[in-house]
Amino acid sequence: MDNFWQSLNKPIIALAPMEDVTDTVFREVVLSVSDPDALHVVFTEFTSTDGLCHEKGRPKVIERLLVNASEMQLLKSHNTKLVAQIWGSDPEKFRQSAKLISDMQLFDGIDINMGCPVKKVVKNRSCANLINFPDQAKEIIYAAAESTDLPVSVKTRIGFSRITTEEWIGHVLEAKPKTLTVHGRTRKMMSNGLALWDEIGKAVQMRNASGSSTVILGNGDVTSYSDAMNRIDQYGVDGVMVGTGVFKNPWMFNKQAMEITPQHRISLMNKHISLYRNTWGADKDYNILKRFFKIYLSGFEGAAHWRDAFMRAHGYEEASELLLQMEEKLQRVPV
Repeated sequence: MDNFWQSLNKPIIALAPMEDVTDTVFREVVLSVSDPDALHVVFTEFTSTDGLCHEKGRPKVIERLLVNASEMQLLKSHNTKLVAQIWGSDPEKFRQSAKLISDMQLFDGIDINMGCPVKKVVKNRSCANLINFPDQAKEIIYAAAESTDLPVSVKTRIGFSRITTEEWIGHVLEAKPKTLTVHGRTRKMMSNGLALWDEIGKAVQMRNASGSSTVILGNGDVTSYSDAMNRIDQYGVDGVMVGTGVFKNPWMFNKQAMEITPQHRISLMNKHISLYRNTWGADKDYNILKRFFKIYLSGFEGAAHWRDAFMRAHGYEEASELLLQMEEKLQRVPV
């Protein structure tokens, strides 16, 4: 087994798996403005093991694991690893899914989602609800690891309805995942309140005390590269995973802070829309793109006006026309 987690230079910086966000398009967009040695691992959207194991449903579900050739080139040039994240409740389907993903020969690792708090997925003993069923969780980790040569990792939280860091993380470490990402919130907290990094620090202490070789990443409220380094120094994690922080600044995976101009924003937005159109065309809802517009249309005079205009646009043609208008306007008016 090639366990890249152990061979990566530490500290490790990773881009989190996010629903309807971290598809091949957005991963490429972020990589395109990141330092080659600053973003070490990126994750896919979380993908259903039920869907991967269902012959009729698989073609649609497996789109979440699409990797464009242009993204693959960037991954190689940046020496960035790509991990497929999967979720479900049936250990046998994890076994089958892990083998299927291995056979695709696109991914460097497989991650098990034990942290998503959304009601429709936790109701079936999936994702964050596995915190309540530790034996089932361990069986899932074992099943996935037995059917692949790729390193298997886990992303989870510090509890379900209350904080149970020591008990729950102890169970997960027993199953020996190659990496464990700990989001410093319970399922009940969802994304509310500050992430409890002291609890993440507890997970590190438990790992160290047990002599385990599991790599531990911390996740929650990381908003810049310097912030990531500070969290690593303070809590002893091997690295951090950045989630929604990238929405505030997709340029954050640069070791030196840079001034982001309106031209930077327009150029990256144009790239994002073009890549999305070329990749998905009419096969994926154009309106998904709108969740990204605030990333680009903020921080300069008139940004709110343009954001409103783009939110009302109905498709690629209208968006392209608005991009031209915005670029011309900003070239004429000093910002």
